[in-house]
Amino acid sequence: MSKPNDLVQGTLNLLLLKILALEPLNGWSISRRLKLVSGEVLQVSDGSLYPALHKLEQQGWITAKWKPSENNRRAKYYSLTRLGRKHLEKEAANWGRLSVAISNVVALEKA
Repeated sequence: MSKPNDLVQGTLNLLLLKILALEPLNGWSISRRLKLVSGEVLQVSDGSLYPALHKLEQQGWITAKWKPSENNRRAKYYSLTRLGRKHLEKEAANWGRLSVAISNVVALEKA
């Protein structure tokens, strides 16, 4: 199974931004959404998730706000900023080009 540290650099950031583009979520919900949407192929540990979220917040691509969670506990909810949405569009386009290029190489057959 692929883990974020095995993926192309920056992929975790792209995945987090895409998930947060849909709705504000707390860290546990982000991790759960990534696992579910990927068919349980992609999983991110707390040791990778929270530093990545902190870095995205420092870049100004997401904001965080403390609110009560579904089970009435205090949780930090992350949401995408306008700057984050622009960055997501750019990175998603780059990922599209990169994934096509990788697919072309992987599909090569012996001559």
